[in-house]
Amino acid sequence: FVELHAAVPGLPLASSRVLPGLVLRRDFAAYCPAVGDLRVVLVTEPLRPSLAAPGVELVVDSEGQYQASLGWISRRTEALMKHLQNNNVKLLLSSVKQEEVVIYCAKLHGVSVVECLSPEEVALIREITGVSPYAPFGDNIHREITETAVATFCQPLLLGSKRCVHVGFTSVCAFQPHCLILCGPVDGVNEQHAAALQGAFTMLQQLFKRVGL
Repeated sequence: FVELHAAVPGLPLASSRVLPGLVLRRDFAAYCPAVGDLRVVLVTEPLRPSLAAPGVELVVDSEGQYQASLGWISRRTEALMKHLQNNNVKLLLSSVKQEEVVIYCAKLHGVSVVECLSPEEVALIREITGVSPYAPFGDNIHREITETAVATFCQPLLLGSKRCVHVGFTSVCAFQPHCLILCGPVDGVNEQHAAALQGAFTMLQQLFKRVGL
């Protein structure tokens, strides 16, 4: 229920509504408008490549080596974003904050980015779409990307003064997510209404379990 409702203070209760899909309560790190079905990739690690493996110390002896290292990182990041573009990926959902070079390259190649998803949001997206996180830095960075979901839309959404992301996934299960936009004059009223609704849903769940539905 926490991931499937958003409270908006300062608006009348009559402004409350139900929206299809998920509302992610953060703004785009990069937004590139696209139409039609969108291929989506979920990641749980930074996409800026590291110069050394974990636990390995890298020694840079000169400014020239340092600049060359930065150049390699930029080229590798751009190659990854180009690879996403070639696989028709239009949306990147990340559980971690990505480096500026990643956001810059994503904008260049028409890939929208939403970052800092919570573990609960990641788990919900995985349940809806059936996809696993994409790990780009394996033996072959240019392999075909198969860990993709499909979104029917992805667009900015303004809730009060807060910019959010509204995305609709093609579900691989019977669960078709909808999000409750709960409006009220102040936070306290919204919290009371949310608690009451959650209690009602919990009661209905228990009722359906008891009658075998």
